[in-house]
Formats: sequence, structure tokens, C-alpha cells
Amino acid sequence: MRATETAHGAVDLLIRDARLLACFDDEGTEIADGWMAIDHGLIVAIGGRNSPPPPAREVVDATGCLVLPGLVNAHQHLYQNLTRAFAPADTVTDLTEWFWTYFTAWGRLDAEAASISTTVGLAELALSGCTTSADHLYLHPEPELIDVQIVAAREIGLRFHPVRGSMTIGPDDGGVCPPELVEDLDDVLADTVRLVEAHHDRGADSLVRIGVGPSTLMSSSSDAIIESRVLAESLDLRLHSHVADDPDEEAFVRARYGRRPLEVYEESGWFTDRTWLAHVIYPSAREIAALARSGVSVAHCPSMTMIDGGLPGGPPPIRPMLDAGVNVGIGCDGATASDHQSLWLETKTAMLLSRQREGTATAMSARAALRMATRGSAQALGRAGEIGVLRVGANADVSVWRVDTLQYAGVLDDPITGLMQCGPATAWHTIVGGRFVVREGRLQTVDVPVALERHRRAAERVQRGG
Repeated sequence: MRATETAHGAVDLLIRDARLLACFDDEGTEIADGWMAIDHGLIVAIGGRNSPPPPAREVVDATGCLVLPGLVNAHQHLYQNLTRAFAPADTVTDLTEWFWTYFTAWGRLDAEAASISTTVGLAELALSGCTTSADHLYLHPEPELIDVQIVAAREIGLRFHPVRGSMTIGPDDGGVCPPELVEDLDDVLADTVRLVEAHHDRGADSLVRIGVGPSTLMSSSSDAIIESRVLAESLDLRLHSHVADDPDEEAFVRARYGRRPLEVYEESGWFTDRTWLAHVIYPSAREIAALARSGVSVAHCPSMTMIDGGLPGGPPPIRPMLDAGVNVGIGCDGATASDHQSLWLETKTAMLLSRQREGTATAMSARAALRMATRGSAQALGRAGEIGVLRVGANADVSVWRVDTLQYAGVLDDPITGLMQCGPATAWHTIVGGRFVVREGRLQTVDVPVALERHRRAAERVQRGG
């Protein structure tokens, strides 16, 4: 990748003199003293000390910095930051009890709460170097909550992949969902079509893409699972759900379907490369092979497996899945399942958890973890080659990290490993399509004190009513 001439001379932005520029491309390109030129939202040239950069209207000095692709969050429930460290959940012991503990509060979600939880969550993600986030909203006490989320995401400037989730069976049908939150399947499908017509952008530089996502087999009818897949195929949308994430789920699904959870999705036609599934903590060897063969991606959310004391059976088999050829991305999950929304921290946790499971540091290098959080998540969202990689022609979604500060003292050889094994870390710059969302560690598109006050009021209303 050499410097290329631009038709009008100076480019919009030049990032130069990086201690290391790591592209996470197919060749594993890493350039000391690297630079990158950005024009009209795209990367137009990349080079090093032996190739002079083009002139630029703005220059960013990246001395002492590691330059990476923007991180990509493959699974999230932004509204759940309204119930962080929720005291009633302190004694929860299983997934079913967890849902029922939160449902009363979540049933109070309104447009303002959906909006400000999106603002706060995406702001926190941006500070962690994230440039694109999925979000799975599967309860809809009011209509058009995803619409207000999209407005909030556009104001911040992150790329946003909202999944129109749903719950379609309640207690009367054996489901885990309050009756007042159960939706009619025809209404769900119609609203998904409305969202696509209003917001979905198929362009390579898209800021918003809609997905289809019945929540779980514990709250979704078999018709919802099948009809969601049919709709996704007809409109060429991504398909998403939670699966194999708790022993409660497996017991429920075996009793209802006589199958394991992943088998139900496979038999329902979900095992294609348009699907990405969150968690997948309990796959069998046969299921891992089927995931790899069919091109299904997995969104790994490591903190979720530990915050409630650790799930039986230990951490998910991420290294065996990767070795089998399964594409794996990283997700922060809902705030109640991790109580943070730092994709850097979740990527570090994924690295450490795989090492703990396999008993060796070679099970997950820093580069392998970051590859999941960039290339892996981008592929899961259907954005391979567009985001999650630094290459000429890709969107200029970039995270820049200072590695010359106190917490990296002594890191002489490898700033990538230093970034993931040291810390804590926040992004020095987060750039989306050539625009700064975070500059020199400060949010550029959010008035943080105002947002926090709005969020406090919304959280009190959701948690306590009134």
C-alpha cells in the first residue's frame, strides 16, 4: 500500500508518525512510523517512513500512538444501561429469574429513555475506540423506539446496526415474557419492513442498517423464528438472536422442541452466512462444525459469562470455534450483563478468558483478540472490507491509542500486546468516516453533563416508576 495521488491535491486528513499502524488486513500489515491519508470519508493512502505522505488540510500527529481500525461491537442492548448494578438482581441465580427481575423496570422504557440510553451507551463505546455498534432491542413498550435510537446514533456519529427484536410468546404459551410485552408477529414483521423503508442504507459507507432478531427461543414462537428468517431473506437483511447462553435455555428448549437450541435454529433455516448469533456458550463439536460450514458468525460476550458468578461448564470454546473456521466477533452485551460498555475492556476480557480456559497464553494473542473485535465483528454485521480494517478504499473508521503514557511504561517491543495486556485504556482519537467522535480523549459530539442528567432522570423513572 503506497501513497496515491488525489485528484485535487490535498487530502482531508493525514494521520502521521504513528509508532505503529496495524491494518488487520489479510497480509497482517504493520507499519512503524506509519501514516494514513483520508479523503471524503475513505482511506486513500497508507505508507511508512520510505514513502512521503500527500499534503493534507488537517494533520494529526500520532507520535507515540498505535493506530488501529475502529473496533466493531457485534452485540449490545443499549437500553440496559438504565439498570446498571440493579440491586434487586443481586441474588439472581439463573437466566429465567434474571429476566423476571428486570422485566418490570424495562417495561417502563419510553422514547426519552431509549434515546438517552443510546446516547450514553454509544458515547461510552466511542471512548473505547468503537466506531460501529449493533443493538438488539427486543422489547417495545412504546412504538418506534428504534427510530429515536437511530436519531441519537446519527447525532453522535457512530455507525449503527439496530436489530428489530421481538418477544412473541408469554406465560400463557409457556414463554418467558410478561403478557404486556408480548407482540403480535404480524405487527413485528410489518414494523421491521417500515424501519427498513425508513432507515436502511445498503451503501458501503452506510451509517444505519436494520437487522431482524427474535430475542430467544424462550420468548419467541416457532413461527417467529421461521418468518423472521423468511423476511430477512426477502429483504436481504442480517439475522440475529441469542442462543446456547444458559442451562435454563437448554432445558426449556429440550422440553418444548426435543432439540438443543442450536439444532432448532439449524432446522429452521438459520444456518447461513447472513446469520450471527450471540453467546453460543454450549456448542457441541458437531454444532461447531455446522456453524463453520454454513458461515454463521458468533458474537462472543465474555463478561456476560462471569458477572453473575460464572456459568456452569466454564468459558465458551472460542479457540476451538476459531480453529474450526467459525467467524467470531466481540460484543459488550447489555449493561446488566457486563455493567460496562467498553469494547476495549471486553476484547481484553475475551483474550484473558480464552487463555484461562485453554491453560496457555498462546490460546489467544492480543492480535487474535483484536482481530475478533475488528474483522470478526465486521464480518458478523455483513460489513467485511468496509469497516474493521485499514486498507485503501475502506471507510476511514480509525481508533488511535496513546501508548506513551504511564500504564505503558516498559512496553518497548510490541505496542499491540501492550495495549491489550496493560491498561486501562481509552481511545485518544475515534474517527468515523474521517470525522472525529473522540479527539484527544474527549467526546466531540455529546454534551456529557447534559446527557448524564437526562440519563439519571430516565434511569430513576425506569427503575422506580413514576
